[in-house]
Parts: sequence; C-alpha cells; structure tokens
Amino acid sequence: MSWRQIFHTSCLVLLVQLLCLEAVPISLDKTKVNQPEDKDTGLHYDRYLREVIDFLEKDQHFREKLHNTDMEDIKMGKLAKELDFVSHHVRTQLDELKRQEVSRLRTLIKAKQDIEGGNDMAVDHQALLKQFEYLNHMNPHTFEVVDLDRLIKSATNDLENYDKERHEEFKKYEMTKDHERREHLKTLDDGGRKKEEEHYEEMKKKHADHPKVNHPGSQNQFKEVWEEADGLDPEDFDPKTFFKLHDSNGDGFFDEQELEALFTKELEKIYDPTNEEDDMVEMEEERLRMREHVMSEVDTNKDRLVSLEEFLIATKKKEFLEPDSWETLEQNQAYTDEEMREFEEHLTQQEEDLNQKASDLQKQRDELERQQEQHNQ
Repeated sequence: MSWRQIFHTSCLVLLVQLLCLEAVPISLDKTKVNQPEDKDTGLHYDRYLREVIDFLEKDQHFREKLHNTDMEDIKMGKLAKELDFVSHHVRTQLDELKRQEVSRLRTLIKAKQDIEGGNDMAVDHQALLKQFEYLNHMNPHTFEVVDLDRLIKSATNDLENYDKERHEEFKKYEMTKDHERREHLKTLDDGGRKKEEEHYEEMKKKHADHPKVNHPGSQNQFKEVWEEADGLDPEDFDPKTFFKLHDSNGDGFFDEQELEALFTKELEKIYDPTNEEDDMVEMEEERLRMREHVMSEVDTNKDRLVSLEEFLIATKKKEFLEPDSWETLEQNQAYTDEEMREFEEHLTQQEEDLNQKASDLQKQRDELERQQEQHNQ
C-alpha cells in the first residue's frame, strides 16, 4: 500500500488530499482522468510539510503504524510518538530539514523586522513567533516527537480552515463586485444609469432561468450522472457499481475531488463560460457548497473522505431517496446588508488613509524642495 493510500485510512489524509486540491473542469472526459499533480496548499510551510511527508514515507515502521492508527489516536499525538522508532537515516534527514526550515524562517522574520522597524513601526514579536507554531523553535537542531506533533496539528487545523477561508474570499469578491457596479452607476447620467440597471436585471433573470438543479448527493442527481455521463440505463442504477465507477483512483474512497466531479452535470445547468450572465467564480463557490453539503451528510467519521460503507448507508436514507429542493447561490445572498455596510466603510477608511499618506508625502516633498532652494541661495 502506498503512502497516499495509507493516508486515506487516517486523519492525516487531510494533509495529502488538500495538497492535491484543484478545481474540477466543467467538461470531464472519463477516459483521460489522471492522478492530480500536487498543488501548493498556500501554507507558508508548504515545502517543509511536503518534505517531511516524503522522508517519513521511506520508513517501513512508520508506514505500518500509520496504517493501524485511528483518527482519534493521531489527534491525541500517539502517532507522533512513533517517530522515536524510525530509522537513524530518516531521523538525520529530518534533522537537516528542520535546521534549514528554522534558518529560512529566521531570515524571513529578520527581513520583516528590518522593514517594519525601518518605518518606525512597532514590531509585533508575538505575531512573528506564531509562524513557528508548526515546529519547536526552542530546539533548532533536531527533529523530535514534538515537531511531528506540532506539524500534524498545525497543518490539520490550517487545512481544515481552507473551506472557511474560501467562503470569506468569495463573500469579499461578491461585495467588491457589487460595490464597483454601484460606484460605476454614480458616474453615469440618468439615461445611462437606467440602461445599465435594466441590463443588470436582464442578466440576473437570464442566469436564474436554468433547468431544475437536483439536490447534490441525492438519488436523482446520481442517476442523472449514471445516465448522461456513464451512458447507463437509469432503471439499472446500482449504488455500489456507481461508487466503483467514480472512485477514479480505485482506493475505496471518494475524496473531495472525486466527489466534486460528480456535480459537473448540475453545474453545467447553471453556468456556461460563454454566457455574460454566468460568473465562473460563483460556479466554483456553488461546487464548494455542494461538496460541503454532501460531506456533512455522508462523511460520518469526519475524515474528509467517503468510504463505500458510508456511501451505501447514505443511499438508504430518506434524504437520498426523497430530498428537499436545492437552493442555488442566486437564492442565497453571500453577505448581509450589515456586512456590506462595514465593507464599504472599510473601503472608505482605506481611501482616506491613502489620501492622507499622499498629502503627507507631498508636504515632505514641498519641504525638501524649499530647503533645497534655501541651500542654493
């Protein structure tokens, strides 16, 4: 069993699955599905995380313990203690990795201190030290059990917040888009403003005019994939066969990418990249909402994977057989009026701060020119 497959049986799968996160294309050719290439997690210690995983993969004892350790024991730090039993060669390589990482962070922090200190700004040392949370900086020379424990907990926590951060980014995107539209209207005369508003309402109506969207993870939704993507008779729908057909890497689990791929047909009903009224950023948010909903209903052990057993149990529930209607994004505003007000106040404050800085710089320039003129007299 490979390292990637072993991770599927434990909490640490989160690290690997999100290392491989990538948006699923709208059109999916099943005959050309390959294993995804690793993608940067966005963590500032991404490279260090990957290299530690690669070295631990080489130790047979650690692989075996990982395979036999359940999620709760991993969270309690029991897996990290197995580091004491890995080979000397691997430990030596991990020691060198840690020394390099500590050196890298020290360089980055020193550069930040120089920049902030040079601008007469107070340096937030506590915030800087938080960047060391994923390793024990009190011992910069050797990779110990506490380092693996911190790395597991930090990466798990950071990556579990990935979806939350994506939702916040989308909310900001939507507020920015609406703010810019309203600011543009202010620059137009009455006729231009009326024309622009009519066009905006027309685009909203066109976008909302789409076929019925099946509830994600329902029997109707999967049957449609079975018929249209798999080319099979919907009357012959079999959950176990369906699972095996769409478990593209054959590891016995639906990971987040494999699950999101199942929503492609539903998303195609709502979004077309050639249509002016359809926003592809919104499409990816809709995909995320669908995946989160199904995971919350089906992933009972919360390991961010759907096993065949979990899937088959879910197909017997009322929510699968008789689901409620699914409300798409246009039926759910991404932000409240209060959030929009606070957002615009923040933008106004930013603009005022920039104008003040520009004014201060101009005064400094004028003063320097005045002093230069006095010096030349």
